[in-house]
Amino acid sequence: MRPARRDRLAFPEFPEGAPCWADARLADVEAGKRFYGDLFGWTFDEGAGAQRDYYTAAYSEDRGVAALAPANLGVQWRLHLAVRDAYATAERVFAAGGHIVAGPLSGGTEATVALARGPEGAAFVLRQPGSHRGFERTGGIGAFCGAELLTPDAALSDSFYGSVFQEGAFGDAVRRRVVPEGPGRFLLHFGCADAGATAAAAARLGGRVLAGPHPTWCGRAAVIEDDQGAVFAVCEQTDEQAADQAAEQA
Repeated sequence: MRPARRDRLAFPEFPEGAPCWADARLADVEAGKRFYGDLFGWTFDEGAGAQRDYYTAAYSEDRGVAALAPANLGVQWRLHLAVRDAYATAERVFAAGGHIVAGPLSGGTEATVALARGPEGAAFVLRQPGSHRGFERTGGIGAFCGAELLTPDAALSDSFYGSVFQEGAFGDAVRRRVVPEGPGRFLLHFGCADAGATAAAAARLGGRVLAGPHPTWCGRAAVIEDDQGAVFAVCEQTDEQAADQAAEQA
């Protein structure tokens, strides 16, 4: 059941190009609720109907941290990036050599979104917020704490995202890591108390540990594939790190 909601005026707005939301597209949403509910302690609302693609919000500490929805273009975690105008930004994606896979589409009053793909192959969502502003909590256990762009071509990625987001927050908010081969992809990180214990729990729930735990830019981390094939990372978050992220949003 959906938990009681707190004062929405306390929730942050996100600058242009900054990560503002995340969703997992899964073959079986009910199975996804069991996996992530056990792994992160997430609770879920009852889910929207067919008119909103059965979109199901996930909550940590009574605040929205992600969503689960049926896969329509492959099982994956998707990063949403904040934009002021989804239509204008979609034009910049095309002009810079990227692709618009779907949209822009209006989700009623909640948001206008477009699924895009960079020239290195990384998929992401342009999100023009409406009544749904995005993450209600970041940092700390069970919440989004950062993203990496894994790209085989740093120069191509830098040129593309610089053109799309211009003076936006993308370059400061998303870390870039060069990988030996493509396609490019975004790797979303969620906070945990112990990366080793969380990775072991994911394996018990039917997932796979792809890398780690090992030291990273965000602390000790592990890369995990869930029981349906969606890949994400967990990163140890201290109380101090969580407080710092909360202060940045204030």
